[in-house]
Amino acid sequence: MQHDLEHTPPVMSQPNLYAFNSVVPNTPGYFSQVQVIEIEAVGVRDEEDYVRISVEHRDELLLEEHVISPFYLFVRRAIDLTFALCGIAIMLLILPILARLIYLDSPGPIFYSQERLGYLGKTFRILKFRSMHVDAEAAGHAVWAAEHDERVTRVGRFMRAIHLDELPQVINILRGEMSLIGPRPEREEFVSELVKTIPFYRNRLEVKPGLTGWAQVKYRYTRTDQEARIKLQYDLYYIQRRSFKLDLLIILKTVVEVLSYHGT
Repeated sequence: MQHDLEHTPPVMSQPNLYAFNSVVPNTPGYFSQVQVIEIEAVGVRDEEDYVRISVEHRDELLLEEHVISPFYLFVRRAIDLTFALCGIAIMLLILPILARLIYLDSPGPIFYSQERLGYLGKTFRILKFRSMHVDAEAAGHAVWAAEHDERVTRVGRFMRAIHLDELPQVINILRGEMSLIGPRPEREEFVSELVKTIPFYRNRLEVKPGLTGWAQVKYRYTRTDQEARIKLQYDLYYIQRRSFKLDLLIILKTVVEVLSYHGT
């Protein structure tokens, strides 16, 4: 649910200071227990809105707590459960046909699972329909996905274009490991390297990972450290500005992305 940005948005003339330590009432703060690199955060203009928070070349940050309404969290969980149950029903309907297509195109498992980092750094196994050949990582180490990745099967390319390969993650949502909206869960191998060079990167973990998110609808798939840095700015903006209005906007943009066949 992502697309390319055609230009780098200009930085706001008047920087705002934002906190990335969002706090859920009655929940122990995760990042209050770890050392945080202090940097200044500024909004960045894109399409007439302030849509991401820059972490580029800054030195100081005014850290404040951003309290999330319990009502917002309750409604979000209700939406997650409703979406997950509907998604499972749809998955069961298309599974007989899709499973056959996946296997005929590339013999092997129909589903693919991989360990990712979730809420507060807890690991879980994300579920997908298999879109790559079974020996996609024969070298034995994590590899960034390429734009025209030769490891992707023909059926897998179609599924990725409409994000159908992500549908099994409704099970992760039902389990409470993911949410409908949030930063995409990353592999621990990538996170361990990115936190060394990108300030605040681990702060993505203070919310549940999502099936779609602000970074997904505003930016492309990340393939380099620099692209991960840019995408993080959108994730930080979402964490700081979570609301029903922003969630609805993300859902609408996601629908447009899927119908526009803009996956990769």
